[in-house]
Amino acid sequence: MSLSRREFLQVLAAASAAGFVLPGCEKGEPPKPAGGEAQPSDPYELPPYGNVSFLHFTDCHAQLLPLYFREPSINIGVGDAWGRPPHVVGQAFLKHYGIQPGSREAYAFTYLDFVEAARQYGKVGGFAHLASLVKRVRAQRPHSLLLDSGDTWQGSATALWTRGKDMVGATNQLGVDIMTGHWEFTYPEEEVIENLKAFQGEFVAQNVFVKEEASFDYRFADFPDFNEDSLRAFKPYTLRELNGIPVAIIGQAFPYTPIANPDYLIPDWTFGIRDGEMQKMVDEVRGKGAQVVIVLSHNGMDVDLKMASRVTGIDAILGGHTHDAMPGPSLVKNAGGQTLVINSGSNGKFLSVLDFDVRDGKVRGHRFKMLPVFSNLIEPDQEMQAYIDQVRAPYRDKLGEALAVTDSLLYRRGNFNGTFDQLILNAMLEVRGADIALSPGFRWGVSLLPGDTITMDALMTQTAITYPKSTLTEMSGELLKNIMEDIADNLYHVDPYLQQGGDMVRVGGMRYAIDPTKGYGERITDMELNGKPIEAGKTYLVAGWASVNPQPDDLPDIWDVVATYLRDKKTITIDQVNIPVIRGVDGNPGIGT
Repeated sequence: MSLSRREFLQVLAAASAAGFVLPGCEKGEPPKPAGGEAQPSDPYELPPYGNVSFLHFTDCHAQLLPLYFREPSINIGVGDAWGRPPHVVGQAFLKHYGIQPGSREAYAFTYLDFVEAARQYGKVGGFAHLASLVKRVRAQRPHSLLLDSGDTWQGSATALWTRGKDMVGATNQLGVDIMTGHWEFTYPEEEVIENLKAFQGEFVAQNVFVKEEASFDYRFADFPDFNEDSLRAFKPYTLRELNGIPVAIIGQAFPYTPIANPDYLIPDWTFGIRDGEMQKMVDEVRGKGAQVVIVLSHNGMDVDLKMASRVTGIDAILGGHTHDAMPGPSLVKNAGGQTLVINSGSNGKFLSVLDFDVRDGKVRGHRFKMLPVFSNLIEPDQEMQAYIDQVRAPYRDKLGEALAVTDSLLYRRGNFNGTFDQLILNAMLEVRGADIALSPGFRWGVSLLPGDTITMDALMTQTAITYPKSTLTEMSGELLKNIMEDIADNLYHVDPYLQQGGDMVRVGGMRYAIDPTKGYGERITDMELNGKPIEAGKTYLVAGWASVNPQPDDLPDIWDVVATYLRDKKTITIDQVNIPVIRGVDGNPGIGT
């Protein structure tokens, strides 16, 4: 059967977007007919291309073991982000990237038929499996760097109990060359500095500064990367030579760390997007001869897309924070040319490989592939597995405590709620005796299939933070409305630079409606409790956790609240998830069906 030119171009676009490169279709070369060649049977067969390569992962959240992780069914984009990656889910996602429904890739990248697909294709990630894949890809690409966009030291019980040290050791074992951060800063400054001294790669962040009044502190005098002249806490960038080609990696830590997380843990550091400073850094490294410029970012994908449109001279942004697994890069045009924007998912599920063909001092072509880490297709690296067993051994009994069994799929991820979030809300309502429960819109935490045991290990993947106190507060209806509006504005502001990248606060007990397309103060309506409208002047008892303000030590930790609930229930069934009525988004491909 012959293809028309239009049909051929559609096939070509779909294959390129999905990360598959048809023969002769690398950027910078004229397209050629594919000739009917079959895709390789080995999903990890990735022939080298070009002469400079970057391997990238992000947001592993301290998950050392293989896991299940369900991707979101709701990820709404507003304004210019409507229908644009990362704000496509489900069938719209498969169509956009040309992925076959029911395939292993559809399981990795979407929520569709998740339980059935998970049972068929198995767990993903695991640092021992990731290590094997990294070694395989790097053996073909000795001219490569392994980059980590952060959220590495937080997300598990052992990371919390070792203060991130287990993950520092794991990334050293993995061979991470360069990283930046976010949740790394939710340990106190002294612990951050101690961990960075133990990290064998380089930590870069052009947008983190030490406050002037703290610059004479002994901690920073002993901190090797602190620059007394610029007051930057870390190196803004690093210059490397790969295959004889000078490359620069510029770091961009999460810009809103002291707002989204407790500032009292890091009182002496300031953050921010600082795209003007980023432009200066790009110009500086170009002036020093860099022929390839990479930004290693924890901005979140929408912020990365805007930065790529404003800052010139960046070849690619390898980003994280919003956990978006995008099998194809977004190409952003700017006044100086164009920039690739890549986000590599979360939880150790993916390894991205970006190859550049650099000739005559410029990038002439590229090839990109995001590799899902299917743990049943990859033999675990024995050295990494031995390390994992070693660091988990002291906590084995505590981690393995069986709290309950779930009859339902438990997951977190999505703009409004997940079944594991609902479990946490139900626990707070019952154990704390609250009218309403609020749980933060965190995006990390393993998924559990029906019939799985809920262990303390699994619970801690949802709750392991350094500020875990469960609060009980009297709030007026007016204050509740303002809190909901503030969080909705953070999620749905049309300017990405005014977004902080989390999901909407999860709500238990109270019902409400939201219109993401409205402006501040107009998004949240129809707030109800037990069928009655929330009254502005009435007081309600609200349970919460993860307050960014200091809390008394005698408050219970959230994992103890939920563990108490689970031990009592023994079997968990989540029949209903409290998702708001969503208005103004008909036809939005960020809402799954």
